[in-house]
Amino acid sequence: MEKLFLEIPSLDRKQEALDYLEENIKYGSDLNGIGSIDKWLEGISYEEWLLELKRREDIEYVSKINRCLSETFFVVRKTDNKIVGMINIRYNISNEMLKKGASHIGYGIRPTERNKGYAKIALYLGLLEEQKLCEEKVLLECTIDNIASNKTIKALGGKLEATKLDPKDNTMTNYYWINVNKTVKKYFKRYDTKIENHH
Repeated sequence: MEKLFLEIPSLDRKQEALDYLEENIKYGSDLNGIGSIDKWLEGISYEEWLLELKRREDIEYVSKINRCLSETFFVVRKTDNKIVGMINIRYNISNEMLKKGASHIGYGIRPTERNKGYAKIALYLGLLEEQKLCEEKVLLECTIDNIASNKTIKALGGKLEATKLDPKDNTMTNYYWINVNKTVKKYFKRYDTKIENHH
């Protein structure tokens, strides 16, 4: 059985991270949960991106740039140590930011590794991280035409809150709430055997 785990981005993964980014671009895939690694394409270095990730964990810094606290991870498959996805965990989000379209978790699986159930495992891992950060409820979003993502969120206990225009990109978007503790407890037996507990 394949196991996945979350790993903090490091210099050692530089080429693999670039491969991950390039694969998504090659397939015309939406870039979700990447912690702005796409700025690499705009001229910042991978090393600068790693520094930015650390800054995003500082409350003073994110307040200045009008963002929320966040942590970004690679989703790695244990058997071959390959990056199969990325996930961005956001926390301590104000109600004002939530009303403007912010959400707690963004995640993505690389195009050649989809349809293997990895998105559900990644989201479960993300909920475990939110639980560590004492988040009781998390808001997730996905466009109405992203059938796979809608199914994934619902499968992990997502309850549809609203369908409305996302102010960030003007797309019709579904917003779901997930009760973190309830979902983690409910799906523990299903997903605990599919995760490796380290990062």
